[in-house]
Amino acid sequence: MTTTPENHEAPETTPLDSAPAPEPAAAQAEPAAPHAEPAPPAPSPQAAAPRAKSSMAPLLGMLTVGALIGGVAGGGVVAAVLASDAAPVVGTPAAPTSITVNDPDDATLVTGVVAKAMPAVVTLTVAGGGSSGNGSGVILSDDGYVLTNNHVATLEGATSSPSIRVTLADGRIFDAELVGSDPIADLAVVKLEGAEGLPTIEFADSDALNVGDRTVVIGAPLGLAGSVSNGIVSALNRSITVRSSAVPDQQVEQQPDDSTDAPFDFWDFDVPGAEGTDPRPISSGTVSLPVIQTDAAINPGNSGGALLDDEGRLIGIVVAIATAGGSGGQSGSIGVGFSIPSNFAQRVATELIENGTASHGLLGATVTDSINDAESTVVGALIDSVVPGGAAEQAGLRSGDVITVFNGVPIAGSVDLTAQVRVLPAGASATLTYVRGGSAQDVTVSLGELQ
Repeated sequence: MTTTPENHEAPETTPLDSAPAPEPAAAQAEPAAPHAEPAPPAPSPQAAAPRAKSSMAPLLGMLTVGALIGGVAGGGVVAAVLASDAAPVVGTPAAPTSITVNDPDDATLVTGVVAKAMPAVVTLTVAGGGSSGNGSGVILSDDGYVLTNNHVATLEGATSSPSIRVTLADGRIFDAELVGSDPIADLAVVKLEGAEGLPTIEFADSDALNVGDRTVVIGAPLGLAGSVSNGIVSALNRSITVRSSAVPDQQVEQQPDDSTDAPFDFWDFDVPGAEGTDPRPISSGTVSLPVIQTDAAINPGNSGGALLDDEGRLIGIVVAIATAGGSGGQSGSIGVGFSIPSNFAQRVATELIENGTASHGLLGATVTDSINDAESTVVGALIDSVVPGGAAEQAGLRSGDVITVFNGVPIAGSVDLTAQVRVLPAGASATLTYVRGGSAQDVTVSLGELQ
């Protein structure tokens, strides 16, 4: 258990991807009825789920393993999303993550969100480096690019050459290769082999979210593909620090504006025949992530899955949860989950697809929490020193300055600042507010590049 500088216990976080792999789809589906007609095609991810302003209703449309999409005739949210020319036939072999809707007229908004987004959410089964595990992901393109967490695709840094199989919501399984991984953002992109015409996730603007907005999570907790939970946005502009899950050829070195404390940690993968061991290489650094906090239930295996808004659009990639303590991977959801904002995830994913790597900004300053300095009179990130010739020095920042706002985001400490700097690509400009001698000033900084 790590502690804060004040020695208060900090909640631990874990990645959500160490659950046992699900059984093959064939073992979960019911035998086809004689002369059964083909099952209807998966709903289009572009179909719009209407926005509801009423209070949250009970979730009536359950996600089940091996169930059919039923009762698509009628009105309401689900009818609008699931409407199809072909009627479902009882007894037709079903996908592992299909949706049970018994009464579409009485289905909730959440059911409509799931019906829209489910086809674009996948389950990854990964092996390599003496480890194995499963996580979730979202389909970015119809030819098979999939976005997930770096700690899912590399088994928390255990391997740079993972063996990956991806199961779609319609039951198809594809081999996949790692296109690029980014341990700084804890994101990775894999490419399905021979895929075409796939449904894709729709991105929303994560900068437009409000605290209290409805959220829906789809993923594979504990290997249960297509599991759904819902809640609200609990907090925005939250920052967490985690141990690096860099693969062997991408070790993360400590940077001047990185925090050294990592209260939020990733869930260990099971290692056959080696209980209690950790196969990952020792990393010399930590990474700070900007996150959306939600109270939607998130558990091991949800990593890389979709955090959705009430229109079925992606607002975040699930990355970690806080736990109240206990023995690492034995803990589950306590209603404090974190997702990487969609705007950040989309930027990194685009660079990984184009270049195999993604760039991140560097301020070039050693910072700490101002609250730990007896002379500080304002909350923020206190600059201890600046790197000669770095972005901070060139902008006129110096030791003793307290940064309180970065690109409009309030900064409460060093983790907040580091996370927001890393959101931007190398060379980007940012406006920050700092306090010096009791006076607040604004300055524009041209960021360097994190190596």
